[in-house]
Amino acid sequence: MSNPQEELLPPSAEDDELTLPRASINKIIKELVPTVRVANESRELILNCCSEFIHLISSEANEVCNQRSKKTINAEHVLEALDRLGFRDYKQEAEAVLHDCKEVAAKRRRQSTRLENLGIPEEELLRQQQELFAKAREEQAREEQQQWISMQAAAVQQSNALIQRQQQLTEGGSGNIAAAMARKPSEDDDDDDDDDY
Repeated sequence: MSNPQEELLPPSAEDDELTLPRASINKIIKELVPTVRVANESRELILNCCSEFIHLISSEANEVCNQRSKKTINAEHVLEALDRLGFRDYKQEAEAVLHDCKEVAAKRRRQSTRLENLGIPEEELLRQQQELFAKAREEQAREEQQQWISMQAAAVQQSNALIQRQQQLTEGGSGNIAAAMARKPSEDDDDDDDDDY
């Protein structure tokens, strides 16, 4: 026979994976009896009892599920397991909790399915989305084309400006050379005058 003190010890690391979180149990205890101090041994006992209760109900619900040739345990299987194990007193509370959970889940679904609230079929929404994408692509293509045209215009302007400069240099350059040659002797004369002093 096992020692009752050993049963109160914290479970091993392997068994610890199969228990409820201690923080959750401590929170439940604190909410139910806020003014009472509960010893650590008592907390471990409560934790073990909760884990054992869940294991017992789960096993029985699995049995009910198998008898009905189902692969998934659902709420009805759990409620029947409570009946079979003699926990009829808990069945009404469990049904109330189940009802509340279903209401919360339905409310979440209603809030998260904004698309359904629009009253527009999904196919229509998809079509509208594709139209928006096509318009965005067209707009982007137009912008890119405008940008390319403006870049080409700027390049043409720069090219024209260079051509005009070259023409001015060519036209002015031959005139400047002649003018420079015409001035050169007089400049040389001036330079000679400077040398005399």
